[in-house]
This record gives sequence, structure tokens and C-alpha cells, in this order.
Amino acid sequence: MKLSSLAFSLMLATGAHSALAAQPKPFLWENATVYFLITDRFANGDKANDLEYGRKADAAPLRGFMGGDFKGLTAKIKSGYFDDLGVDVIWTTPPVEQIHAGTDEGTGKSYGFHGYWARDFTAMDANLGTEKDFRDFVEAAHARGIRVLLDVVMNHTGPVTQSDPVWPEGWVRTEPQCTYKDAPTTVSCTLVKNLPDFRTESDAPVELPAALVEKWKAEGRYEREVKELEQFFARTGYPRAPRYYLMKWHADWVRKYGVDGFRADTAKHVEPAVWAELHKVALAAHDEWKSLNPKKVLGDGRFFMLGEVYNYNIAHGQDFDIGGGAKANYYANGFDALINFGMVFDAKGDYESIFSKYATQLAGPLKGHTVLNYMGSHDDGNPYDPAREKPFETASKLLLAPGVAQIYYGDEISRRLDVADAKGDAKLRSFMNWGDMKANAKVRAHWAKLGAFRQMHPAIGAGEHKKLADAPYTFSRVRGEDKVVVALDVKTGQPVDISVGGMFADGARVKDAYSGASYTVKDGVVHTSGKSSTVLLARLPADK
Repeated sequence: MKLSSLAFSLMLATGAHSALAAQPKPFLWENATVYFLITDRFANGDKANDLEYGRKADAAPLRGFMGGDFKGLTAKIKSGYFDDLGVDVIWTTPPVEQIHAGTDEGTGKSYGFHGYWARDFTAMDANLGTEKDFRDFVEAAHARGIRVLLDVVMNHTGPVTQSDPVWPEGWVRTEPQCTYKDAPTTVSCTLVKNLPDFRTESDAPVELPAALVEKWKAEGRYEREVKELEQFFARTGYPRAPRYYLMKWHADWVRKYGVDGFRADTAKHVEPAVWAELHKVALAAHDEWKSLNPKKVLGDGRFFMLGEVYNYNIAHGQDFDIGGGAKANYYANGFDALINFGMVFDAKGDYESIFSKYATQLAGPLKGHTVLNYMGSHDDGNPYDPAREKPFETASKLLLAPGVAQIYYGDEISRRLDVADAKGDAKLRSFMNWGDMKANAKVRAHWAKLGAFRQMHPAIGAGEHKKLADAPYTFSRVRGEDKVVVALDVKTGQPVDISVGGMFADGARVKDAYSGASYTVKDGVVHTSGKSSTVLLARLPADK
């Protein structure tokens, strides 16, 4: 039985899709579709933990905790919400315990709902749930073939408040503030006022912060944590410098729960070599987890590291200019991919200008590496389509572009990124608009069809690109035996001939994954039905 897109979306919303078993799909990190969400903003599975540690509902608009948690996220995974979107990876904001108090950062009272104001890297934030909740999330994702990308912060702690004291001088600096003119004024400084900067350059041994010792003792885990640190430093031979404590604490999330990769926050504000060290520590932790859980390992078990080098553009290749004539190669320091901040600008051009540029870079200067493309995020104040006036075009340009694709939560149902009563980046961080599922069912269906096709065909994100025709705009992608032909902005209401450019021989049977129709190639073209403006062609198996 075939379901209409509306009925299917409603089924997902009610959780009826849980009866459908996830089918194994071909996976390649370089072709991944990543769903990025702010955990507190996605789904509330336990209202009892909405305000922990004495937090209050007194923040400026969209700057306080709103109730999302890992129980809610896990329920959405189990309902099958991500399956038809072709999502391979879920990237969550940091789950670690945040500063307890609210603080005014210049836009009104704010709390650490976003996860980037850490207080204790070894503990779950109670607003987001328990360690069991996090484990359940990872296991639910893995059960459906979805990998987990964990956001990690090596650059800074949370802001200092009366109840959240500054870390000791040997651990952090509280000045000067960065001016971003060169490497020293980008790395050895605080990003903003009252955001202490870890001394990641230091090799000087430091003792555990007194506040952390007191906290761990009160929680009854001081001896265990100290014992694990002793074992880590004895095993690695690292000095007890700040960055190595952080590496151990971040890698513990890999060792304990089996997360599949890191997204590194504020990467250019940390010495590049530090990321290479973190990569080494994380790989060791991942290898340990895999050895203890061989039946839970997905695919080839590759650990993946993604870096947020602010303002990195795919056009930069492997050389990023930090300023003052200094350049850094983050790909040579542990990263498999960098976030492509240029996509939101490139997307203003036509399809071919984007696709050919990206394919050329990935096959040339970036060969062996990749980028993560996005059209909206939690930080970029200039998203491609904040009012959601072009949701179909947004999906087509993002999900069909060479490279890794990042869906920002709600992209698929047009969650707006221009909330009027919020200021600054809070405009980008509203709660997931679940109430719009029905009204935006056609939009979601478009994202789902493209996402599912992308998931089944690694050639989309990691194949050789070639333009085949201008009208309708048609291109091919090839990676090994995987070959696809895509046509966009196709006229509807009458049959249209789509050139396949020799990708499929005459007589070959192909299927359009968008409309579901099957065709036979004749004289180098496919004579389509003209029912949809998007055509996604791949060869049918010989037995079909």
C-alpha cells in the first residue's frame, strides 16, 4: 500500500512508523546526511527535568531552557522520524553539565541550554536527562543505523557567575579578549568577555580545580574519577596539563557510550596540533569500545572528526588563513571534514555553479577529505532562507551538493529562523515546530525523497559530477558502480525527455525515485511522465 506524503507525515508524527524496521543502507561519511539539533529545543520526553539546579524560567526570549531532552530525542528516533529523511548521523549539542546560573551576555539573561557553557565535562546536564538516557539515545540511534556525532569544546569553560566560579589560573586565562588579527590574538585569548579560555598551549601540570573536587566528593565519585585520571596519565605519559584532562574527559563519552565521532567547537581558537592529539586519544577510546562491543559496531567502525573553523570556505582548500599571514591545515591535524561556511552564500547562485565548484574542490585540493554543507545553523546569523520562502530550492541545493549535508532541525518542516521577539543567535534557536508537520507535509516529503535517494547513492555526496544538459538542468554523479542522473526544475504537465548522457545504455531500465515511475532508456534519453519537477534516476536491479 502506498501512502500519500501527508498521511506518511502524520503517521510519523503519531509514532506509527515504529513498526517499520530500518533497512541497511550504503554508508560513507563523505556522503552522510547529518541532522543537527539543539537537544533542549527538539523534543521534551520528561517534563520533570525541565528546570534543574535551581534554574528559573526568567531568561530573555529564547535564551532559557525549554524542556527538550534525550528521552524526547530517543522517542523520535524509535518512532522512525529520521528514517525516511535519509538521516545517517545525528549531531547533538554538548550534553555535559552546564553552569547552573543565568547570566547577561549583552542580550538579556541567558542560560547554557545550548551546551557550550560547561561546568563539568564528566557529567550529564540534568536538564537533558541521565547517563542512562544518553546511553539509550546512542543505542536507539545505532539500532536504526544512525551514527552519533558528539559536540566537544576544548576552547573555553562556561561564564563565571556567583555560583559558577572561575577555574584556577593555571587552567584558564580571563584576558585579553581576542581581536582576531593573527594567530596569537585568535588563540591565546578569550572569545568574548567573561568566557574563560583554556590554556591549551600549556604543558605545565595542574591540579584538579577545588570546585570540581568538592563536587565529585559530594556526588560520591571522587575516588573513581581520580583513579581513572591516574590510569590515563600513566598509560599515555602525557603531562597533567589542562588540555590532556579535557581530552580524557571528552574521550570518555566515546569509551562509555560508543559515539561515532566528534564535532569540534571553535576549532580555530585552539592550536591545530591539539586537535591531532584529541584525535589520537579519541581513536584509542573508540577502539576500546569496539573491542568490548563488537556486535554493536556500525559498518567499518570509522571514527569521524568534523571541525568548526569559523569562516572556513570550501574555496580555501586545505589552507586556512588565520590572519597576520599565518595559515593552518586542520585536515592535517585530525579532521576528516570542516564545516563549509560558504554554502549560504554560494546557494544564491544556480545549481551548476554550486555543484561544479564543490566537485572540483573535492576532487582536487580536498581529495581524500570533505566538507559539511549547511543552509542554516545555530550560530550563522545569515541563513540562506530565514523566512522559509524557498524550502524546496533549499533542500535541492543542500541535499544534492557534493559533500556532507547538514539538516538543521526543522529545515524539513520550515522552522523559521527569524523569530521577531528574540535577539541575535536566539532567533535561530526556537523549539522544534512539531505543530507545522501537517501544514508543511509537502515540504517534508520533498526533503525526504531527496534524503532517501542521497542515502542510497554515495555518488551524490562523494562522486564525480558532470553537467549533462541546461534545460532542464541535468547532471550525473558517478562513484564506482553507483551512477545517478538528476534533473531539476523540469516542466510539468507534459512528458519531458531527460538526457542520461551515456550513464545508462539504451534498453536499460531506470527508476525515478521521486515519482516512483520506471522507464526504459531509448536513444540516450528517458521519456518521463512530466508529473514532477524533480527527477532522480538510477538503474533498476536486473531482477526488477
